[in-house]
Amino acid sequence: MGVPFVDLKAQYRSIKDEVDAAISEVIEDTAFVLGPAVEKFEKDFAAYLGAERVIGVNTGTAALHLGLLALGVGPGDEVIVPAHTFIATAEAVSHAGARPVFVDVQGATGNMDPTLLERAITPKTRAIIVVHLYGQPADLDEILAIADHHRIPLIEDACQAHGATYRGRRAGTYGALGCFSFYPGKNLGAYGEGGAVATADADLAARLRRLRDHGQRARYRHVEVGYNARLEGIQGAVLGVKLRHLDRWNQARRDHAIFYDRELRPLRVELTERAPHRESVYHLYVVRTQARAALQENLSGRGIQTGLHYPTPLHLQEAYSGLGYAAGAFPAAERWSSQCLSLPMYPELTEAMLREVVEGIAACSMQGVR
Repeated sequence: MGVPFVDLKAQYRSIKDEVDAAISEVIEDTAFVLGPAVEKFEKDFAAYLGAERVIGVNTGTAALHLGLLALGVGPGDEVIVPAHTFIATAEAVSHAGARPVFVDVQGATGNMDPTLLERAITPKTRAIIVVHLYGQPADLDEILAIADHHRIPLIEDACQAHGATYRGRRAGTYGALGCFSFYPGKNLGAYGEGGAVATADADLAARLRRLRDHGQRARYRHVEVGYNARLEGIQGAVLGVKLRHLDRWNQARRDHAIFYDRELRPLRVELTERAPHRESVYHLYVVRTQARAALQENLSGRGIQTGLHYPTPLHLQEAYSGLGYAAGAFPAAERWSSQCLSLPMYPELTEAMLREVVEGIAACSMQGVR
């Protein structure tokens, strides 16, 4: 049968009529950049999150970048980020002119290790970015306590955590800013690029709205140098439709994760730990194995697609070689990068497809792959 890593066509077919009608309305109105569809989505997503305000932008990277700028981060500053995440988290810091300072992650979850956070803080630290990796919120109680003690703003990189909760509250609403990506494969994905920032701070929201639109306070009144980072109308319309289905889709992912957990636990792979007080949305379902290459090759031979999230930790990326970190600096992040393997995970997976993935891993375990 074969199992794709993600199947966006299956999702589109399930909501085709709603999406087509929403896109047609934008085209009919010719409201292609920002406009009513984006404004409605911003309000609806804010209500969904329980946030005061949401500002739509053109990518998740822009959400992080503009968020840092809105907080006043710039050249000479430092921003703390986890060593194991997608490079966009650190790139946003670099785009702001600041220096990313890496912190190791937990061996069980891959999220930032709060016990290592405080020692990374210096007088130059202007922000902390915590990533809710793979859709599971990080240890927000501990991290927020440290950030508040040092009066350092916290940014939540919730780009993989649409709808996830920590102590019953949505991820992205704890920090000064919550940043989201709507890349097509995300739990809430656009039909192109997209992103958003959630905040309770009216002044931050006003500056974000200026920064995304060439620094305009009103049309042709540019009060600062800004960016072209506006969310497109069609993407706002698509996201508005998909938001109505997000909880159902996230529950399907959780159900798939329960199946994987139960069936894979006896096999020769290490599962990502479910931490207490939080509900993951399983943007990715990641296992670990020292024989990753062999397992991935065997699964590929069966038509089962997998992914690597992420095969090189940030401190060992060539782009950040100038920061002076060496191999061994962040051992947990390095273990995650060398052992992680992402299995197919999306709402439309059937039990037969899930079982095929498990059987493929079981066959490898029987052959001694571990």
